[in-house]
Amino acid sequence: MEAVAKLNNVPTSPRKMRVVADLVRGQRVNNALNILKFEAKQGADRIEKLLLSAISNWEIKNEDAKLEEADLYVKSIFVDSGRILKRLRPAPQGRAHRIRKRSNHVTVIVDSFKASEGKQESNTENSEN
Repeated sequence: MEAVAKLNNVPTSPRKMRVVADLVRGQRVNNALNILKFEAKQGADRIEKLLLSAISNWEIKNEDAKLEEADLYVKSIFVDSGRILKRLRPAPQGRAHRIRKRSNHVTVIVDSFKASEGKQESNTENSEN
């Protein structure tokens, strides 16, 4: 069973957040949390908190399974562009330059290796028949 966590309207540009998201994509959850804890980049603390939320969502979905035995990993993480606040900044000779203050939406999906292995095995058996 996979679990999803979303974070909307983060006031950071999507380009900066994607750099941090690329660090943890495909990693095991424990390794990803360690990477994010010691990462100095701007969005690392927000993605760390979002990953903890996704783990909590997985625990709620799978009450009978234990987190230590589940072997969770970050199945996918993606960053989409959010709303853009447009501001004006004075420029020389009476002109104005537009300033775009960007935001983003982050989505994290975590899954267990055991569940994904079972799906892959059943798919290979169906393709052989």
